[in-house]
Amino acid sequence: MAATNVVVFCIDNYPPYSYEVNGRAMGIYPAIFRRAFSRMDGYRVTLLPIPWKRGLHYLKNGQGFAIVPVYYKPELRPYIWPYSIPVLRQEEVLLCREHVLASRTRQHWPEGFYGLTIGKNAGYATGGKAFNEAVARGDVFLSEAKSNRINLLKLGLGRTDCYLNDRLSIAWELGQLMGEGLYDEGGAHASLGKPISIHWEWGHLGVTRMDHGRYYFKADFLEQLNGILSAMQATGEIREIVEGIMEGACPKGP
Repeated sequence: MAATNVVVFCIDNYPPYSYEVNGRAMGIYPAIFRRAFSRMDGYRVTLLPIPWKRGLHYLKNGQGFAIVPVYYKPELRPYIWPYSIPVLRQEEVLLCREHVLASRTRQHWPEGFYGLTIGKNAGYATGGKAFNEAVARGDVFLSEAKSNRINLLKLGLGRTDCYLNDRLSIAWELGQLMGEGLYDEGGAHASLGKPISIHWEWGHLGVTRMDHGRYYFKADFLEQLNGILSAMQATGEIREIVEGIMEGACPKGP
């Protein structure tokens, strides 16, 4: 029987987790899922890097099958269901310019950061409910940009006070900027404080629920995938992939 061709979207600008290099999906999640997909029976899976918002749009309209990584947010994104098993635990942190953290009240999130401008990646569900409510009230000012790199440079130049994102993602990108001579901490750019842990989320593969039967194979696909991912976690294979990629990147920073 011929294999079923499947396209899975992955974020094109979220290093080290998922990004694009010359049209190819690279990073931690593509490495994990390429290995998992290679062990599935009856499927030929292509990982297609795509902008985050565009990928969500395609899933919302049933034009795309699945996207990775995505947090488990069924209330925020009711058009995504079901999800794979949890794959990676990601820690969300707040990175601020050093002098912003001088006040002891800054340790309380988000109340200690009222009146400040917080950067985040456009379209990402970060910060939590209390933060989003504070933004809606005008207690906190939100500044969105399309990438980690832009947000970190905005932070360093004082255009934002803090930046909200994943710990490894921040560390990787800041290391790249410093290695390229584009972030001069304590010189042209602000000195940065120790990242503050906000909360953690698990990354998943998420499938559209809006296909109206178009992806008739989704139940079998996920059953196979979940079994393989579970085995990879049990043997430490996923941890080894993450460690190998981070060691290879040699990041500096938080």
